[in-house]
Amino acid sequence: MAVKLNRTAYADAEQLVATGHRVLDSRDDWSEHQPSAAEENTVIEERGFAEYARWHLGVNDEKNEDTKERYEFPYGDFQDVHRCALLAAESRAGQYHHKDIELAAAHLLGMLDAER
Repeated sequence: MAVKLNRTAYADAEQLVATGHRVLDSRDDWSEHQPSAAEENTVIEERGFAEYARWHLGVNDEKNEDTKERYEFPYGDFQDVHRCALLAAESRAGQYHHKDIELAAAHLLGMLDAER
């Protein structure tokens, strides 16, 4: 699997955190806070895959473009960066040895934790 850091999404996430678009939730909240498949589909239909992509820290270049499968490690809900999503992304990236994504998530978590 060729999953790489989505540098555009990472930069967007930094900007969102810096401008206050963040939710300082708890580790286990992502299952409740993550967008549903219907919400994801609405974003894709209304704003396109480029917008969907910018909410994911990972891009799998072995998957077809313009598919949900191509984008991994979501960090928010299409409005705000969620601490719980970053915790999940950091953990999963570490588990699958995606060091650049793990480090990006850790950096974003550091930015959020500095706000606490």
